[in-house]
Amino acid sequence: SRLLVTTRRGEVAELLRERYGVEATTDNARACREADTVLFALKPQTLPKVAGKPAIAEALAGKLAISIAAGVTLDQLRGWLPSTGLIRAMPNTPCLIGEGTTVVTRSADVADDQVRLATRIFETVGLCFELEERHMDAVTGLCGSGPAFVYVMLESMADGGVMMGLPRTVALKIAAQVFQGAARMVLQTGLHPAALKDQVTTPAGCTIAGILTMEDGRIRSVLARTVQEAAKIAGGLGDVAKAER
Repeated sequence: SRLLVTTRRGEVAELLRERYGVEATTDNARACREADTVLFALKPQTLPKVAGKPAIAEALAGKLAISIAAGVTLDQLRGWLPSTGLIRAMPNTPCLIGEGTTVVTRSADVADDQVRLATRIFETVGLCFELEERHMDAVTGLCGSGPAFVYVMLESMADGGVMMGLPRTVALKIAAQVFQGAARMVLQTGLHPAALKDQVTTPAGCTIAGILTMEDGRIRSVLARTVQEAAKIAGGLGDVAKAER
């Protein structure tokens, strides 16, 4: 297989060639002509400036295009690329260390083998699921924004450790490992988080005391509403792409 990377600035293309040994260019149309599959790793406001060019649409006719621009719908992509198979994807930043989560959705003309190709691409950096497009705003709120919410919770728990006398670096490492270990327990055991919580909670113990303090602060509804609000904002990100057309 062959990987051809495009970027707006020539010096960035040179850096990519030197650092990663990949073929890099500033010619988007050339890359689209030579590729069988194209991945648009662009922000919503930038995507129409690239995908909306007639030369790009012509070069991608009959091919597969994958977009990771948050909030940009398949219908919007279809307006720019009328003859291209389309997949919309929402990855998250833990993909950088191979622990990411990506959700993909496809246009009606995309075959199963093309979805499998996209899935294999994203599975190299974590987990990948296919869902209907109606779920993508929720996915953006939970999957795309979720790591930031976890960082806030992790930092807060570390702050609690610091308050009780732990060194900051130690508290952060412990909190991070606690989050990682708890998440792996959910994934590997298949048990509901409530069941796993009960395994840690003993009558009149310190854990239930801490949990009740969390409940006093309405942590469940706050976190659920956090995802809900992020999903609402995600639904409007595609409007930026419309304005930039």
